[in-house]
Amino acid sequence: MISRSYTNLLDLASGNFPTMGRDRDRRRMPRVMTLPGSICEMDDDQAHSVSSENPSSLAGDRMIVVANLLPLKAKRRPDNKGWSFNWNEDSLLLRLRDGLPEDMEVIYVGSLCVDIDPIEQDDVSSYLLEKFRCVPAFLPPNIVEKYYEGFCKRHLWPLFHYMLPFSPDHGGRFDRSMWEAYVSANKLFSQKVVEVLNPEDDFVWIHDYHLMVLPTFLRRRFNRLRMGFFLHSPFPSSEIYRTLPVREEILKALLCADIVGFHTFDYARHFLSCCSRMLGLEYQSKRGYIGLEYYGRTVGIKIMPVGIHMGHIENMKRLAAKESKLKELKQQFEGKTVLLGFDDLDIFKGINLKLLAMEHMLGQHPKWQGQAVLVQIANPTRGKGVDLKEIQAEILESCKRINKQFGQPGYEPVVYIDRPISSSERMAYYSIAECVVVTAVRDGMNLTPYEYIACRQGMSGSEADSDVDGPKKSMLVVSEFIGCSPSLSGAIRINPWNVEATAEAMNEAISMAEPEKQLRHEKHYRYVSTHDVGYWARSFLQDMERTCIDHFRKRCYGIGLGFGFRVVALDPNFRKLSIDDIESAYIKSKSRAIFLDYDGTMMPQNSIIKSPSAEVISILNRICADQNNAVFIVSGRGRDSLDKWFSPCRKLGLAAEHGYFLRWSQHQEWETCSQNSDFGWMHLAEPVMQSYTDSTDGSSIEKKESAIVWQYRDADPGFGFSQAKEMLDHLESVLANEPVAVKSGQFIVEVKPQGVSKGLVAEKIFTSLVERGKLADFVLCIGDDRSDEDMFEIIGDALSRNILSYDTKVFACTVGQKPSKAKYYLDDTSEVRFMLESLAEATITPCTSDEEAEASA
Repeated sequence: MISRSYTNLLDLASGNFPTMGRDRDRRRMPRVMTLPGSICEMDDDQAHSVSSENPSSLAGDRMIVVANLLPLKAKRRPDNKGWSFNWNEDSLLLRLRDGLPEDMEVIYVGSLCVDIDPIEQDDVSSYLLEKFRCVPAFLPPNIVEKYYEGFCKRHLWPLFHYMLPFSPDHGGRFDRSMWEAYVSANKLFSQKVVEVLNPEDDFVWIHDYHLMVLPTFLRRRFNRLRMGFFLHSPFPSSEIYRTLPVREEILKALLCADIVGFHTFDYARHFLSCCSRMLGLEYQSKRGYIGLEYYGRTVGIKIMPVGIHMGHIENMKRLAAKESKLKELKQQFEGKTVLLGFDDLDIFKGINLKLLAMEHMLGQHPKWQGQAVLVQIANPTRGKGVDLKEIQAEILESCKRINKQFGQPGYEPVVYIDRPISSSERMAYYSIAECVVVTAVRDGMNLTPYEYIACRQGMSGSEADSDVDGPKKSMLVVSEFIGCSPSLSGAIRINPWNVEATAEAMNEAISMAEPEKQLRHEKHYRYVSTHDVGYWARSFLQDMERTCIDHFRKRCYGIGLGFGFRVVALDPNFRKLSIDDIESAYIKSKSRAIFLDYDGTMMPQNSIIKSPSAEVISILNRICADQNNAVFIVSGRGRDSLDKWFSPCRKLGLAAEHGYFLRWSQHQEWETCSQNSDFGWMHLAEPVMQSYTDSTDGSSIEKKESAIVWQYRDADPGFGFSQAKEMLDHLESVLANEPVAVKSGQFIVEVKPQGVSKGLVAEKIFTSLVERGKLADFVLCIGDDRSDEDMFEIIGDALSRNILSYDTKVFACTVGQKPSKAKYYLDDTSEVRFMLESLAEATITPCTSDEEAEASA
């Protein structure tokens, strides 16, 4: 049975046009709306959403796996008429199917490793989709060179392996045309995904750095698409990554995915640090899961090293046992201790460092001369460049020097193989190796140690132990800079740059007692056999499902242009405040309570001039003039500032320092909302804060009448956050017996009296109105930050506590589209002023001439 989502490609290939028409007739209404925008100058797609209000009840979920290369091998037919294709059994993408549910169909989208003539592309596409469930992306020649050899291999790959372009010979300067080709290629991949995508039922899993901006293209069209991304290379530290001119564009594109996966915590930590330093995002860890809050969406961070396919290794071992190569190698190295290196020939694999370590070991431990052999297999180069030629020449020179110095008749200490070898031949080398040595100076994962461990276990069934005689054992010397290193606790970890230490580690590995070798092997095999590629894929899919649970509960909006595009996910009841609705409720009400935050609500946060404008004073005076209105500015600022700024507003109430001080109008006295008036604790808190200020550049202390605040907005984000966390613990310890609360906020740590919050101000005002016989039937509360959430929460609870009636019209409103306890939002301070202006115009009682004169003054 063919999935209905193939209509764009397979139906066209088969000529099944009636099916297409039927699908179009029963197309569902869009579940969300998005705003049109462009990714770059060459993007002319119209952003739209295709989905439904509820999750699909169909059981046939599918996985669309997207990567630069399809897991296929291709070759021209002998008669030169057409192509023959078969699965690439070594491909990780092919093997991940084992971890997915049996009834889950897998479709692959990617490019081919061969060039297909444009005349043949349609036929090849139809054939691959029908026979292999693969969708090829054919990239134009003018794009593929700049995309792959250009941006991927000259910019991203060196940078992600900690190589900066200090000169044209090392990485090359940033080329904008290569970035544009990279974006264009990602867009072409997205078009191929869309051709077979059913956004209601499908999962999309994108792989590696070649397609890092693909999530943006797909998210623009399908806001609730379940989409994950996994990076198979290292992710560099923020100091390295921030040198990339398009750093923010790539980060924002990745955050369009629902889950972003990495091999190790180090790589994930670097990514989170970049998001913090460049985008101002902080992550949270809840019940073992790490998530980034991004415009109401939680982007999951998955840390899971990929594994090998045990069944494939088993098959290759059986094949190696049947071939003569294993027997030939046993004869060739009989009586010798074989150390094995199996690496791609690139500048980061540290092959020459391994050779230097072998040279040092033979010199320092003469007993291994004539006995120890290093077999170094180098896969052919994948890229281009003068660096690779230099490294190859350096390797050959080292091999020649070592063999000349330590070689004997019938003995070569280094056997260098620089040709492609088959999987079965690789298994044969694993079988005769006493130790595998990996000296990569930087590598994403490197599965060679895993394959070696599995191979040394021998075969199961009747053929068991035909390839590995005696007890099972394996030894590993691995670089601490590769992704698999943390999971191999029994390996000898080395810094490959330290040639002497690497040499000693190699000596230790082959000199170790047999029982210890067996114990280390058993420990490694338990891990490798249980954490295979199927386990990795299954775990990633489970986390993707968990992360996407909220997709159909929240309302999603696409906003922004280019790579600034993002999806804002909001509660279904969270909507924009209607001026008509609030004005109508305002006019009908008889007793009104209005609470207004100041910074970020009445006044933009980034405004240099903090005092209110004449327009704001005029609006407030007109609203306050109605005797049915109780209007309060509720701010964290001190009472002196508020008193000075709002002196023209005689009837305006003020709540200063988050409600510690309260004044109902200008002719009344300030009152305190806390029973505690002893501030002796400040003498304990201030020295602690001062010590952290002295050691944290960019931080400062703000001392108020009732509170003391340490802020680090201008400090290094990572160091400031670490210092704030440490200070919080320090202050809680020092002030444990004091009647204060120590709280952390956005770039601040604050110490204030217990029981002081904006929410308690609202509660006190509601209670006072009840006591005066003026139960509020209209409540407006507007704020923009965390402290205002206390007011929103109190207002919600006030209905059940009888300080507000059930028919009270409540308008709790936050500034900006973001998760909040408020049910309404306005986009910015200008909209807040416009809304208040509307209420002022609807106010029945006009301002007095004196007040108007003061307002204009």
